[in-house]
Amino acid sequence: MSGCCDHDAKFDGLSPDYKRRLWAVIAINGGMFGVEMIAGRLAASQALQADALDFFADALTYGLSLAVIGAPLATRSKVAMLKGLSLLAMGLWVFGSTVYAAFAMGLPEAPVMGAIGFMALLANLASVALLMAYKDGDANVRSVWLCSRNDAIGNIAVMIAAMAVWGSNTGWPDVIVAGIMAGLFLTSAAQILRQAWAERGAEDLCETDLGHNHTH
Repeated sequence: MSGCCDHDAKFDGLSPDYKRRLWAVIAINGGMFGVEMIAGRLAASQALQADALDFFADALTYGLSLAVIGAPLATRSKVAMLKGLSLLAMGLWVFGSTVYAAFAMGLPEAPVMGAIGFMALLANLASVALLMAYKDGDANVRSVWLCSRNDAIGNIAVMIAAMAVWGSNTGWPDVIVAGIMAGLFLTSAAQILRQAWAERGAEDLCETDLGHNHTH
C-alpha cells in the first residue's frame, strides 16, 4: 500500500539510462575542468576560471547524485542542500575574486578565451542534450540539470566576453561576465536549497502523519 510519502513523488534518478548519462557527463565535466582552469590561468581570464569552477562543481554534483540515487528522500534532500551550499560558497568566491580583479586588472588573452569557451560550449551542449529528458525531478535530480544549464549559459557568456575584450582592448567585459556567472551560481543555489528544504519538510510531515496513524 502506498503511503503519503509517495504522493506526487518526483523522478529520483532510479533509472539505468539516467545513471549511464550521468557517468558520461561526469567524464565530460572532469576533463573540461582541467582544460579550462589551466587555460584560464594562462590567459589571465577570471571568466574562464569561474567557468572552470562550474565544471568542477558539476562533476562533484553528479558524483553525489549517483551516490544517493535510491536513498530515502530525507537523505537525498540533505545531499541536495549540501550541493546548494557548495554552489553558494562558490558564487561568493567568484564574486569576491571578480571584485579583486576589477581593481588589479590585466588584459586577458581574448583568442584563448574564445577558443576554450567554444570548446567548453560544445562539451556543455553535449551534457545538456544527455540530461534534457531528466530536467524535472526531485531536488537532487534538478540540481544536476541546473548545473548543466549554468555551464552552457556560462560558456556563451565567456565567448561574448572574449569578443568584447578583443573589441574594447580592456578587461572589463571579462570581469563583468565573471560577476554575472557568480550571480548565476547564487540564484541556482537558492533554487536548489528552496526545493530541498521543501522536500525535507514534506518528508518530516509524512513521517509525523504515519507515526500518528500507527498509534491509532
